[in-house]
Amino acid sequence: MDFPKIAVLGAGTMGSGIVSVALMAGRRVVMVDIADAALAKGRSAIEKNLEKAKEKGRLAEEVSAVLARLTTATDYAAIGDCSLVIEAVSENPAVKGKVFELISKNAGDDAVIVSNTSALKISTFAEKYKKPERVLGMHFFNPPTVLKLVELVQTPKCDPAVFAKARAFVESIGKEPVVVKESPGFIVNRILIPVINEAACIYGEGVASAADIDIAMKSGAAHPIGPLALGDLVGLDVCLAIMQTLQEIDPVKFKPAPALEALVKAGKLGRKSGEGFFTYAK
Repeated sequence: MDFPKIAVLGAGTMGSGIVSVALMAGRRVVMVDIADAALAKGRSAIEKNLEKAKEKGRLAEEVSAVLARLTTATDYAAIGDCSLVIEAVSENPAVKGKVFELISKNAGDDAVIVSNTSALKISTFAEKYKKPERVLGMHFFNPPTVLKLVELVQTPKCDPAVFAKARAFVESIGKEPVVVKESPGFIVNRILIPVINEAACIYGEGVASAADIDIAMKSGAAHPIGPLALGDLVGLDVCLAIMQTLQEIDPVKFKPAPALEALVKAGKLGRKSGEGFFTYAK
């Protein structure tokens, strides 16, 4: 088994979801976060994911046996014996940059280092690592326990053998990889987030209500979920950050919707805050 022990940095929604998938695929995992409270919350989410998988017949082992392969830490020294390190902290370039500096100080020389960024330039972080040829993007989708796609992002300096090993790992945990050359937004978010953004423009202009915009796209375009509800699920702050990243390609074409900017400024980030384009029960 390649990568028998991996590290996942970040215990939030994406981090805990990636940990759940790796544990169910038989890996030992150390989950690292800066706060014990975040680790406790992440562990609780992982346990719920495993219990749900058990109920649906997708997990043969007992939940307790799977959880026994998980350790947690607030000290980055814990990643020293991990052969794969997955960075899954917040979509903030400064935060990710600092994390990569910590990875460079603590990871083993033969480790493969990946970022779960949804849109940011991988090379920016690879330059902060001692061996940039061992760094690539591995973008899981939310929720990682359900969605099969993983975008594998290849930087110009990435070693092809390292990339191939990372692809084999993705396949071994039951995911479907697609290969992407480094570019803002990769594939999915370069297409999807502008759709959400345009729906936000229509909403902000008063053309239609949020509910009717989503009904139109579900009933008229066969989308399983409306764009505004999807934006709330992704996180409106994440959507805005991706639109801002896409402006590197074309600042006019990818201009963030004023309604999206206003909601984020007001702290209305979607499901995680209880309100976005729609209101959610806490």
